[in-house]
Amino acid sequence: MPALQRKTLQALSVAALIAAAAAGGAVWNLPLAQAQAAAPSPATSAPAASATAAPAAAPLVSGLPDFTALVDHVGPSVVNIRTTEKVAARGNGGGSALGMDEDMLEFFRRFGLPVPNIPKQPQRPGPGGSDGDGESQPSGVGSGFILTGDGYVMTNAHVVEDADEVIVTLTDKREFKAKIVGSDKRTDVAVVKIDAKGLPAVKIGDVSRLKVGEWVMAIGSPFGLENSVTAGIVSAKQRDTGDYLPFIQTDVAINPGNSGGPLLNLRGEVVGINSQIYSRSGGFMGISFAIPIDEAVRVSDQLRSTGKVTRGRIGVQIGSVTKEVAESIGLGKPRGALVSAVEAGSPAAKAGVEAGDVIIKYNGTDIDKVSDLPRLVGNTKPGVKGTVTVFRRGSSKDLSITIAEVEPDEAVAARKKAESSSAATASAKSLGLVVADLTAAQKKELNVKGGVRIVSVADAAARAGLREGDVVLSVANTEVADAKGFEAALSKADKNKPVNMLVRRGEWAQYVLVRPAR
Repeated sequence: MPALQRKTLQALSVAALIAAAAAGGAVWNLPLAQAQAAAPSPATSAPAASATAAPAAAPLVSGLPDFTALVDHVGPSVVNIRTTEKVAARGNGGGSALGMDEDMLEFFRRFGLPVPNIPKQPQRPGPGGSDGDGESQPSGVGSGFILTGDGYVMTNAHVVEDADEVIVTLTDKREFKAKIVGSDKRTDVAVVKIDAKGLPAVKIGDVSRLKVGEWVMAIGSPFGLENSVTAGIVSAKQRDTGDYLPFIQTDVAINPGNSGGPLLNLRGEVVGINSQIYSRSGGFMGISFAIPIDEAVRVSDQLRSTGKVTRGRIGVQIGSVTKEVAESIGLGKPRGALVSAVEAGSPAAKAGVEAGDVIIKYNGTDIDKVSDLPRLVGNTKPGVKGTVTVFRRGSSKDLSITIAEVEPDEAVAARKKAESSSAATASAKSLGLVVADLTAAQKKELNVKGGVRIVSVADAAARAGLREGDVVLSVANTEVADAKGFEAALSKADKNKPVNMLVRRGEWAQYVLVRPAR
């Protein structure tokens, strides 16, 4: 018996000892005052045990786990990942490309804080007056784990994002330059490859066996401190944070640099990838999120085979079903995904899905909450036929649907760029402006109903002080909802007079006069 427990027991009265034994020793770890309070007084002590008395129940929690063997077993499979990025050589001032410490950049990028708009430092021209090829500077630090013995390493996509060079360091201090096999921003999963053989690969666990309250451990490089071990319990499963995947929530201490490291159960199996924390300060506050390993492996298999992830789509905009709506339409309890709009020509439109439908099942699987549908559809191979069950006007109906493919992020970015460029028609070009529509998320963040974001600025607009990223809310006293409205309002403005624009920058809005060149 530990010394502390012996000391506590010796301090208890005889009655307290009897009560402690009857309770299975549950008061051993209580402070003395609490233990004495928990024990019955001599006058009300429990009667003597009889032959028919029920045996005392064993404690549900017997003690704390020892993680030393687990660290020895899994530690060699965890790696440190450093990334570098080529930036133009600069004059005095140092720092990162954004003029701040890289750990602080990690705070801003991953933990819900806006990155300050810090002007870049003046660049120092290279030989002959040119900028040259630039120099490599550290751009981030993270963690990862060995997926296969022949050198495949799994980590977070944000760890290797925009990296020009990825350096993987093993626990035996060997360093390798890694090749990025593929990364997927939607799930924040990436796979890199190093040229090595016979590496100690991790064992993949079964997330379905993971229970809330179960002990788990993390190994990683918080703030660059390699091979740091922290432990805690599973706080929740299937935690919906608005991202593509449901997360495992834990209270394991996770900080910048832990990203990409493994979350392990007591059997030494990886059950998740540490990815995010909830924080108001940028540091650990007791809530961490890990990507379930089964979802991550599904993504990594595609990355290793094709270098990208292919997902299905059906072409609907969906929202949650409230209790009031569920009761009013006869659905009963809130469940499913409420269809608010159907994309013209999409698989959903061809299948007969209508706005106002509630999708309650996909291929026979219940849709309990709205986020279930895109995950299930996304995991379906494009071209495969499936079935959606919709609740419409008091009854359910099965609709056959053929799954289409989600556009790759690169294609979406290219299309948006082309659309924004097309918005720069004659009137906008005369002022040196290219604008783009605001996304729904941007409108929500800015708390505005419409407007356009400035994509590039030159000439008259630049002279007026407009900047890339500014949001134009009105032109010539006319509110603009989108790029088309912006061009319409600009085309009606008097070409011989300065054009007034209401411009939002950060939390402030002001009028700016743009004088066309003559």
